[in-house]
Amino acid sequence: MADLWAAFLLSFGVIFVAELGDKSQLMALTFATRFKAWHVILGITIATTVVHLASVAIGFGLGEALPTGWINVIAAVAFFGFAAWTWRGDSLTDEEQGKAERATRAAVIAVGTAFFLAELGDKTMLATITLAADNDWVGVWIGSTVGMVAADALAIVVGRYLGQRLPERLIQVGAAALFVLFGVWLLIEGIAELI
Repeated sequence: MADLWAAFLLSFGVIFVAELGDKSQLMALTFATRFKAWHVILGITIATTVVHLASVAIGFGLGEALPTGWINVIAAVAFFGFAAWTWRGDSLTDEEQGKAERATRAAVIAVGTAFFLAELGDKTMLATITLAADNDWVGVWIGSTVGMVAADALAIVVGRYLGQRLPERLIQVGAAALFVLFGVWLLIEGIAELI
């Protein structure tokens, strides 16, 4: 049990610090301008849980890493789509307002998919693989997941605070620009890995 707690604390600290200023934290902030904060946190939690479980499995002994080049290219295309969607903006009619509960699922899926793709091959995934190679895998899995969600939740809180003080159109344009930036970043990383 001591090994589990030591692995949890080590992984939490390493991943929390690694996530500060990372593109994932910026993505969380950007998604929080588009969706409710708890939808974003739920999507992040689901994606992170799955990615870090895969990371732990790889680190524990599955061997080869995933083909991150193609995953980054696919993620880049998704981010360009998110940018266009955010730039266009939308408003709800009375009929659409009634469908808002279904949008919850769509928001969680959109955020979860984006984070899942963005985290494959990211430094936090690689750090989790490394930590799992030498530490208790359950502690690493839980600690790395909680550390990442905590760092991204911090970004959402800061983003929400700023969002209450900035004009809505400025936030919309800024969020679209960040999605384009993430898309370009992932595209460059993907192409670099494929070459």
